[in-house]
Amino acid sequence: MSGKKDIVIIGSSFAGLTAAFDVKRLIGDRTEVTVITKSPLFTFIPSLIWYTQGWRQQQDITFALEPAYQKRGIKTVVAEAIAISPEQGIVHTTKSNVPFDYLIIATGPYWNFEAITGLGPHHGHTQSICNLEHAQSSRQAWIEYLKNPGPVVVGAAQGASCFGAAYEFVLNIEQALRREGLRQQASVSFFTSEPFAGHFGLGGVGKSKQLLPKFFAQRGIEYKENIAIESITEDTIHFNDGSKLPFKYAMIIPPFKGTEVVRNSPGVGNTMGWVEVEGTYRHKTYPNIYAAGVAVAVAPPQQTPIPTGVPKTGYMSEVMGRTAAHNIAADIKNEKPVLLPPTELPALCMLDAAKGGILMSVDKLYPDKRKREILLPSYAIHAGKIAFEKYFLWKCRTGRTNLP
Repeated sequence: MSGKKDIVIIGSSFAGLTAAFDVKRLIGDRTEVTVITKSPLFTFIPSLIWYTQGWRQQQDITFALEPAYQKRGIKTVVAEAIAISPEQGIVHTTKSNVPFDYLIIATGPYWNFEAITGLGPHHGHTQSICNLEHAQSSRQAWIEYLKNPGPVVVGAAQGASCFGAAYEFVLNIEQALRREGLRQQASVSFFTSEPFAGHFGLGGVGKSKQLLPKFFAQRGIEYKENIAIESITEDTIHFNDGSKLPFKYAMIIPPFKGTEVVRNSPGVGNTMGWVEVEGTYRHKTYPNIYAAGVAVAVAPPQQTPIPTGVPKTGYMSEVMGRTAAHNIAADIKNEKPVLLPPTELPALCMLDAAKGGILMSVDKLYPDKRKREILLPSYAIHAGKIAFEKYFLWKCRTGRTNLP
């Protein structure tokens, strides 16, 4: 291949940002790299567990994307991608049509609040921390809640994927109540669609099935597992087993599905809007389209009584973005691609509990492929997560995505 190639990336979170900087670093002036992003800001999503309580401000966990990209010769289109025309090589956005020779779909998920009556901050009765806008609503609701406290409920709905965030939020909000001197006035409950607490959509990690209930017992948190929501009214969550949980404040991770840009583009995604890829993150039908991060279709490692999604953590998304970028560069340079299927990915997570936390690491996503599992509770995890937050934001803001 010869000539300058147009490489377009939809999305600019962990996968998209990593892919953009990496592909530009690998190919340089032989490419024009363009990032299409709905938000002008990069947000360090893992820190949103601290935003609701006022322990983080927006400027602490975000940075402007366009200046960061511009320093590396990457173009930014701040617009919503609405459809992809694969044969024509065009991404249609709310501002313009963007042509591509190569495309990386790194859109993240669509939060399917409408799947459950009463769910969500927009047309429902619950809060979310899936993005900065949701977290801002969550904070405002928390400020109002503190004026008249009562039961707090945190959970992960059927079809959710990001279980870790729900665990972190309930453990942190419980500590927030203690700091406010309100713990005696407010019960704290947790529920999950997972077959057991500590499943994480991965079949568990080490002795997580025993460890998470211990954390809950130490904090006085009641919990329900293997349960689905029927509906949510103004102050009550109704479950499929006929039970109910009253609340004055509730934060629930919603079901996930693929984004509208993929669902609006026939042949690009599956029926749920996820992108089916080969082990190189190349689309199974269109050889010049790749996907990375949450947008990638990954089948659950096992069937569960209630549908649970597979978590695609920031670490995993970063690895997928890096691999997709490497393989586009390899294709342009006529080199051998790297094969790293999603099920072969390692997973790493620091689950924060405000006071301490749990380090979780596996060498393979699927339990039957693993040779190594680490599950380490430690008071050092909270400090470690804060340190990582500062490091990662610096790394991304300066385009050093090649660092660990």
